[in-house]
Amino acid sequence: MTVLVRDLRPDVPADAEGFARVRRLALPYILFTPDSVRHTAAHVHPAARFRPLVAEEDGEIIGTAQVHLIHDSPEPGQGALNIYVRPDQTGRGAGRLLARVAEEYLAELGATRLLAWALDEPANRAFAERHGYRPGRSAHFLRLDLAHGTLPPLPETPSGVELRTAADFAADPRPLFELDAETVLDEPGDVDTEFTDYDAWVEEVWHHPLLNRELTVVVCADGRPVAFTVAYTDGGTRYSTAMTGTVRAHRGRGLAKLAKIHSLRRARAAGLTEAFTGNDTGNGPMIAINKRLGYAFCAREVRYIRALD
Repeated sequence: MTVLVRDLRPDVPADAEGFARVRRLALPYILFTPDSVRHTAAHVHPAARFRPLVAEEDGEIIGTAQVHLIHDSPEPGQGALNIYVRPDQTGRGAGRLLARVAEEYLAELGATRLLAWALDEPANRAFAERHGYRPGRSAHFLRLDLAHGTLPPLPETPSGVELRTAADFAADPRPLFELDAETVLDEPGDVDTEFTDYDAWVEEVWHHPLLNRELTVVVCADGRPVAFTVAYTDGGTRYSTAMTGTVRAHRGRGLAKLAKIHSLRRARAAGLTEAFTGNDTGNGPMIAINKRLGYAFCAREVRYIRALD
C-alpha cells in the first residue's frame, strides 16, 4: 500500500472526522472535533496562507499537518508546521511525506524560519532532528481529574472586582479582544504575537465552535475586563483552558487564579469530568497556579526550529 499526501477537504465529513480522530489519538491533551477542524480551515486569517494536509493510505487518513505562515508575529518570514501521525501507523513514511510537502510549501511562500511542535518522546525528537530541526523552548500539558479531584475553595472576590462570563459580552466582545491582545504580548514562547485585527479575531476566536462562553470567566475592575480564563469544551466531557491572563496593572492580586477556580467549578457542575491546560516551561507563575488547582503534568512537548537557506 502507498501513502499519499493531499490537501484536507474540510467540507467532506470523512476528512474532517479523520483529521480530528488522528489528532485525538496522537495528541489527546488538546481538544479537536470535526467542527473545530472545519472552522479553522475556513477562518484562519488569509495572510496565514493556511494549508491543512492529510496523509492517506488505502483511503484512510493516518497523518495530518497544519501548515501556515505566522502572520500575527512582528517578525516576517516565519512558518509553522505541526505534524501528527496516528500512533498505530508510525514508521510508514506518512510523517516524512507530510514534512516534505509542508516545507516545500512554506519555502515557496518565502518562509526562512520554520517552527514545529513535537512531543518529548525519543522517536518524535529523533524525527525532528533528522530533518534538520533544533530544539527550542518546551511546554507542559497538564491534566486535572474534575470528576474525582479536589478543587480549592472559592477565594474571596476582592472589593471593586466583578466576575462575569464571556456570554455577558455577546453584544460587544471588543473589550475581550483588547484584553486578549494585551495579555498575549507577555505570553512566553519562541514567537512574539500581536493581535491587531479585530474582525479576524471575531471570526477565528470569538466564533470558535469549542469556545464555551458560559464557562469562560472574566474578571472586571473599574468597569473593564482585566483578567480571564478562556474555556473550550468538546461537546462531551472534556474541558480545556485555551488562555489565561491578567493585564500588567492588575497582576499579583490572584485574579487569574480566581477566574480559573470559578471556571473549573462551573465546569464540574456542568458534568465535565476531565480538564486540560498547557504552559510554557518558563511560565513559573501559571504553573504554580495550576499545581495549586490540582493539575498534574501528563506530557511535554518541544518547539523545534529550522532555518531555511
